[in-house]
Amino acid sequence: MADKKVIAVVGSTGAQGGGLVDAILSDPGGGFAARAITRDPTKAKAAAIAAKGGEVVKADLDDVESLKKAFAGAHGVYGVTNFWEHFSGEKEKQQAKNIADAAKAAGVKHVIWSTLEDTRNLMKADDKRMPMLQEKYRVPHFDAKAEADAYFAGLPTTFLVTSFYWDNLYSFGLAPKKGADGQYEWTFPMGTSKLAGIAAEDIGKVAYGIFKAGQQYVGKTVGIVGENLTLSEMGEKITKGMGVGPIRYNAVDADVYRGFGFPGADEMGNMFQVYRDFEKEVTGARSADTARQLNPALQNFDQFIAKNKSKIEPAMNPAPA
Repeated sequence: MADKKVIAVVGSTGAQGGGLVDAILSDPGGGFAARAITRDPTKAKAAAIAAKGGEVVKADLDDVESLKKAFAGAHGVYGVTNFWEHFSGEKEKQQAKNIADAAKAAGVKHVIWSTLEDTRNLMKADDKRMPMLQEKYRVPHFDAKAEADAYFAGLPTTFLVTSFYWDNLYSFGLAPKKGADGQYEWTFPMGTSKLAGIAAEDIGKVAYGIFKAGQQYVGKTVGIVGENLTLSEMGEKITKGMGVGPIRYNAVDADVYRGFGFPGADEMGNMFQVYRDFEKEVTGARSADTARQLNPALQNFDQFIAKNKSKIEPAMNPAPA
């Protein structure tokens, strides 16, 4: 490992970071080594990384000193935060600041910060079409990341703007569900707008492409997507790929979705409404061509379904309660 550039990967047992670790470990001649940062090195995913030759280091995003130690001697850092663990925009910003401060202390040569746009720039403060959340955000997990971009000033950073994970079909329970009448259906406040989506592992592979490209992406913002599809188009592809259906799409108003009451319903209602109402701005900020240049193995939605059928099927046919 001494002759390789070490990439310290935050979120190494999660979706994006896991994809980057896999990409590094799958390319032993690529000149990079993976240092997987995790709160719990005893996790099965952490053990699997170690078994493949990755270095596993314990650190916590809430403890900047642990991050400084974990980043020491690294060439690069991949920084990502997980809003859905705590649902707090302010906590997400603090964790991002800890990543940036630790990267500065370690003197790393390249940081990739996984971020999103500030949705508050898309509408005036007195716009009543969606509520403000946590007192000051429209979509906290977008807006807080965008605010946190400022913490990386002065660092050699690439700002990687990601898209909706198709993995949410099974990991977040968003797949179409089979009803008592045998009909598959799903409900979103997306109207007929296209949803910018991507396979989470492809985000990690794109990040690896950016690290391999070196300094040309420092100071740049790179927006990526796998494919932009309406919910009806996604339903048709799931029907074909999974051999089920047809899938009924219930296009509800965002206020209805926000009122569903599950944890994060207001957040997700606002998020989908941004994807719906600002389709041109959101899709315009992301490029499948750029993603494919950096990751030639970029999947479209059909390929994602084919690869993940065994995970999607149980999410579509949940066991009776």
